Amino acid sequence: MSDSPASQRAGVSPNPVNPGPRSDDGERGPAMIELRKLTKAFGSKIALRGVDLRVEAGESLVIFGPNGAGKSTLIRILSSLSRPTGGRVLIGGLDLATHADGIRRYLGVVSHAPLLYDSLTAEENLRFFAQLYGMKEPAPRIAEMLERVGLTARRNDLVRTFSRGMVQRLAIARALLHDPQLLLLDEPDTGLDPQAAEMLHDLLMQVSGRISHAANQQVSTSANQQDLESADQRRSHAATERTIVTVTHSIERGLAIADRVVILSGGKIVFADSARGMSQTEFRPLYDKYVGGGR
Repeated sequence: MSDSPASQRAGVSPNPVNPGPRSDDGERGPAMIELRKLTKAFGSKIALRGVDLRVEAGESLVIFGPNGAGKSTLIRILSSLSRPTGGRVLIGGLDLATHADGIRRYLGVVSHAPLLYDSLTAEENLRFFAQLYGMKEPAPRIAEMLERVGLTARRNDLVRTFSRGMVQRLAIARALLHDPQLLLLDEPDTGLDPQAAEMLHDLLMQVSGRISHAANQQVSTSANQQDLESADQRRSHAATERTIVTVTHSIERGLAIADRVVILSGGKIVFADSARGMSQTEFRPLYDKYVGGGR
């Protein structure tokens, strides 16, 4: 698979974690993510208990579960911010334990901790992270991402002056700046008011290759047919190329962006299935069954 247009535009080097296509004999190549008997302990407390999980390239996986289930611990391990106690983590067939430096630059991470510098402006933050990612001539990509998250007018303002919703939008711009093939989202709407959460959800719908009805209406009234076709191609490309793992408490919003869902409880995967066609009404009894109605 060749580099995406955004990667070429941003000056990012070829991706070493590309799992590649399925072979001619029908066997699957390496998954984008493969967890084998993954465990994590904090002293006597066991957060993850032998988790086995496979996430295919281009798949959008949503992880649900009650507080203390191990969801954030799993995301921290995937993002190389925490080391597992046991088991293996393979990304694109590469072992994260031995290839973390090479893999890390191809990850995008969004969590309730924005990982931004509030003493820098929005543009300065993105320029700093562009340097960390080794991007060449990042100015056009920075401008593009600021426009995409609706922060162009605030590009020269210090992040400390931003609302919680604006900070999260900038965090998404930072995570997507280098066009990562793997995007990890850990409850990114935590602490947001309903309006900001809805705006964030619309942005994530676009990132995952889907688009909300409201956004579709806006595009339809403001672009000609050629622009619409280009937008469709971009969304289709994003859905095909980018793998997304999302942790959320919102069943409605999680199902809206999911290809597959997992319920994590007590550090174990207790349910996993395709989300295609699954409604909130269908999923809620399953969730309550496996976690006892906990949140």
